[in-house]
Amino acid sequence: MELSNVYFQSNMERETMDVSLENYTGYLSDDCLLSIFNRLESELDRIAFGLTCRNWLKVRNIGRKSLTFHCSFNPKIDKEHAKCIPKLLARSPCLSRISLAGLTELPDSALNALKMSGSSMRSLSLYCCSGITDDGLAQVAVGCPNLVVVELQSCFNITDDGLESLSKGCHALKSLNLGSCTGITDRGVSAIFSNCLNICTLIITGCRRLSGVGFRGCPCTLHYLEAESCMLSPDGLLDVVSGGGLEYLNLHKLGSSTGLDGLGGLAFARSLRILNLRMCRYLTDDSVMTIASGCPFLEEWNLAVCHGVHLPGWSAIRLYCNKLRVLHVNRCRNICDQSLVALGNGCPHLEVLHINSCVKITNNGLALFTISRPQVNIRVDEVMSIGPSIENLFRMQ
Repeated sequence: MELSNVYFQSNMERETMDVSLENYTGYLSDDCLLSIFNRLESELDRIAFGLTCRNWLKVRNIGRKSLTFHCSFNPKIDKEHAKCIPKLLARSPCLSRISLAGLTELPDSALNALKMSGSSMRSLSLYCCSGITDDGLAQVAVGCPNLVVVELQSCFNITDDGLESLSKGCHALKSLNLGSCTGITDRGVSAIFSNCLNICTLIITGCRRLSGVGFRGCPCTLHYLEAESCMLSPDGLLDVVSGGGLEYLNLHKLGSSTGLDGLGGLAFARSLRILNLRMCRYLTDDSVMTIASGCPFLEEWNLAVCHGVHLPGWSAIRLYCNKLRVLHVNRCRNICDQSLVALGNGCPHLEVLHINSCVKITNNGLALFTISRPQVNIRVDEVMSIGPSIENLFRMQ
């Protein structure tokens, strides 16, 4: 009997405490709750906060700054996700970053809800959202005028008209990924440079309809350019470096419609620090000599699989590249023992040499280089990507 009374009394006290706690939290203003939510570091804690009650869920939605959808690689599931997006965006009016990457079924109409976040939106990823067209991009430009980072890689239905809309609405744009946007031409790129004067990072990898003339007059703020597997013309390459601010340039596997070497114009990029010319099969000694003498700040140069570089080219690198720290010569058919001797007699700051499968290099030649330059790290691995990571460049600080 006494045990039953104790149990009953305990339940009464617990219910009273729960009611008191509910009444107590009910007096907390939304501003106070939001301040508490913003101090939660764990994502699990933030989720639990929103599950407390409807009002706390509303506060969590207001406090949410980032929203990321993960691709399921299942078209049916992605289609269902796409239907939910407008409602989720409407509930989160203060978002600064949204990633809808991989939602191939995402329609233009879903982007209309982005205007709910409006001026707070800084970063938007539509990576592989192949259903988005110029109409959707126009909605983004109107609804999110303060965008700084935009990823449109593999948005195959985007054309120059979409880029013009984006550039006219988002003047603060600094980082833009247009990789594999096969529908764009130099007109669209020119619009970006005309209207977005603070652009510093641009990716046009796989955009084979670009010749490069759209870069004419590009701002000096352009520091980072990825143009892998493009078909830039000699005149276009001159326009690419016309801004004078490029520090990183990736021309890996650059094609040539004429079959001629037009890379000598890169010598005008005097601020270049990292240059990737891997698999540029049309590169000749003349261009290497011109680049080496014209780009005194080069720190890393990838010349892997560049079979057109012979002793005169390697000798020019020895003579002019006094700040070079990393050199890639993997699978170069025309680098020989004498070339290694030349490199060993110059490049005083060389730290790493990537070298393997160079048929004209003998064991004796490599041993002599190692003896003369013991501080240089000889590496046999072939690096495909050099320089800063794309993820870091497109990450909001």
